[in-house]
Amino acid sequence: MNTCNKCQFEISNNYCSNCGHPVALKRISSHYLLHELEHVLHFERGILYTVRELLLRPGTNIKRFFSEDRSRLVKPVIFIIVTSLIYTVVSHFFHIEAMVNHDLAAQSTSAKIMAWTESHMGYSNILVGATIALFIKLFFRNYTYNYFEILILLCFVMGFGMLIFAVFALLEGITHIDFKKTSAILSIGYCTWAIGHFFNAKKISSYIKAFFAYILGMSSYYLLAILLGSLIDLMLN
Repeated sequence: MNTCNKCQFEISNNYCSNCGHPVALKRISSHYLLHELEHVLHFERGILYTVRELLLRPGTNIKRFFSEDRSRLVKPVIFIIVTSLIYTVVSHFFHIEAMVNHDLAAQSTSAKIMAWTESHMGYSNILVGATIALFIKLFFRNYTYNYFEILILLCFVMGFGMLIFAVFALLEGITHIDFKKTSAILSIGYCTWAIGHFFNAKKISSYIKAFFAYILGMSSYYLLAILLGSLIDLMLN
């Protein structure tokens, strides 16, 4: 009898009957890398499938992710980090200017926080989502979803929003036409629709509340960033 390397359970076959871990891992090869790439892009259980479902039925699919099946959609945190990375690569390649313009002094801590926000979109989007989730929880307090479930909802929704920014950044790089306002309107519009669709697709009030929750949450993040930077500068000076 062999012992599972993961859970120390006694096993007699190729896989552990307790946790499913294989007795021996295969060596990493070109086949392994191709398999992993296939897994990420697979249209039935990968990022392309996730993008399609978030485009057509965001509310329905995210609810299903919560209560029925968490294997078909890409993991939400991975999704928002990957889509943010796609936007970052495209915008850096074509030297697209920052989405949010500000008049902060270049050496101020607030300006540095803003620069970090723009250069680390995957992580900063999660932080922005954390503030938006507070307002969604407030505006949709009659629903039973907890704060962390709302944060997961935003990882999916904002991740798709980053793909919208990436597409228009690509168009801007090719055509040299400024699409920032267009992409911002479409991204906010999609997020408003997706959040409203998640809570109650048949009520106009769901979309109105979703819009204000999104705008207030995003504005709060930038306001808090500026206030934090100003406070640090006051303490240092």
